[in-house]
Amino acid sequence: MNSQSILEMTKEQNVRYIRLQFTDLFGTIKNVEIPISQLPKALDNKMMFDGSSIEGFVRIEESDMYLYPDVDTFIILPWTAEKGKVARLICDIYHPDGTPFEGDPRNNLKRVLNEMKELGFTDFNVGPEPEFFLFKLNDKGEPSLELNDHGGYFDLAPIDLGEDCRRDIVLELEKMGFEIEASHHEVAPGQHEIDFKYQSALRACDDIQTFKLVVNTIAHKHGLHATFMPKPLFGINGSGMHCNLSLFKKDQNAFYDPNGSLEISDTARHFVAGILKHAQGFTAITNPTVNSYKRLVPGYEAPCYVAWSARNRSALIRIPASRGMSTRVEVRSVDPSANPYLAMSVLLAAGLDGIKNKITPPETINQNIYVMSKEHREKCGINDLPDTLAEALKHLKADEVITHSLGSHLLARFIEAKEIEWDRYRIQVHSWERDQYM
Repeated sequence: MNSQSILEMTKEQNVRYIRLQFTDLFGTIKNVEIPISQLPKALDNKMMFDGSSIEGFVRIEESDMYLYPDVDTFIILPWTAEKGKVARLICDIYHPDGTPFEGDPRNNLKRVLNEMKELGFTDFNVGPEPEFFLFKLNDKGEPSLELNDHGGYFDLAPIDLGEDCRRDIVLELEKMGFEIEASHHEVAPGQHEIDFKYQSALRACDDIQTFKLVVNTIAHKHGLHATFMPKPLFGINGSGMHCNLSLFKKDQNAFYDPNGSLEISDTARHFVAGILKHAQGFTAITNPTVNSYKRLVPGYEAPCYVAWSARNRSALIRIPASRGMSTRVEVRSVDPSANPYLAMSVLLAAGLDGIKNKITPPETINQNIYVMSKEHREKCGINDLPDTLAEALKHLKADEVITHSLGSHLLARFIEAKEIEWDRYRIQVHSWERDQYM
C-alpha cells in the first residue's frame, strides 16, 4: 500500500471515518478517529495528539506528539459496513522534531529489530497462540462470571456453545487478511484459541492487537464478554499466549540444521540459552499483571520452571516437532495480558544475547517437572519463574540486557506503574481472607 492507493480505496469503498490506532505502555489499544476529509493530513504525518493523556507517555509540559501511520496496516473494518465504513491505520509515535518517541512500544520493537539485523539476521518471525475466555453478559449488558459453555479440549457443539461466536471471529479475521491455521475449544470451560499464521515480529504484534479488537467486538455481538485476563477463575487452566519464534537469514531458517542434534542449529541452541538465562528478568514484561502469577502455578499446563525440552510441556521452552522452514522455539510462559511489542522486544533481546555470547543451554528436561521435588529440580539446575509481580520486578531491574531492550523511558514508567499496582493489590482485603479468617 501507499498513500495514493489508500486515498483511492477509501473513495471506492465509501469509507467515512479513519481510526488512527496505537498502543500504550500496557498494551491497551488507543485511537484517534478522524473524518475521511482529514485522511490526507494524517498520511502526511501531520496529525497531532496530546501524549500527556496516554498512560506511560509524557508529562504535560511535553505533550505534543505526532501520529505517523504505517500505510501497510490499512484495513477496512468489515463489521462497520452497515453504519458507514470505518478503516484503520496503525501508527508510530513521533516527537515534533521528527524523531521517534522512545516511549512508543512499537518504535521500541523496531529498535531491537535493528540490533538483530546488525548481527546478520533479516527476520524475526513470531507465531502467537492467544487464548481467551467467553463469559455471558448479564441483563444490564455487563460481564458476568457465568461461562458460555462447559466444553473441554477440542469439543464440538452442542457442548461447545462458543462455536458460532468463534466461527464469526474467524470469518471477520479472514476478511481482514488473516490466514487462520486453527480454531478450537481449549481445555477449560469457556476457553478458546484461534491460531493465525506467523509473521515478521512487527506485523505479528499488529495482528495480536487487531485480533483482540475483533474478538472483543464479535463476542459482544453474540451477547458475550471476551477476556484475555490470564486467570479469570480459580481451579481451571488460565489463558496463555505461547509464542513460536524463529530467526531467518533471507529465505533460510537459522534455527534448522538437518545434521544437528534434534535437527536444530547452534544458533537455535544459543537463542534458547539466552531465553533461559533471562527468563526471570523478562517475566515482568511477558506476564505483567498481578493476576498473571495465578496462572504460573503447577498443575494447570502453564510453565513455572526455567527449562527446555523437545516434547515436555511442563518446561518453559519447547521445540515443536516440525523441521525445515517451520523449525522454531516455543516460549510457553507469555500470557495475553502482555503488551506484544514489549514482549517481543525482551524475548528477542534475550535470545540475541545468547547468540552474541555463544551461551550453551543446559541439558533438555524430558520428564514432568511438576512432579519433581525441589531438591531434584535444584540438582538438574532448574530455576523457578517469579511467583509474584513484585518478585518479577526485582528480577527485571537487575537484568541489564532486558532493561536495555526496553530503554530508560519505557522501563522507568513500567516499573513505577507496576509497583503501584502491586502495592494496591498488597494492601487490599480479598474475599479469600474474609472466608478464611473472619
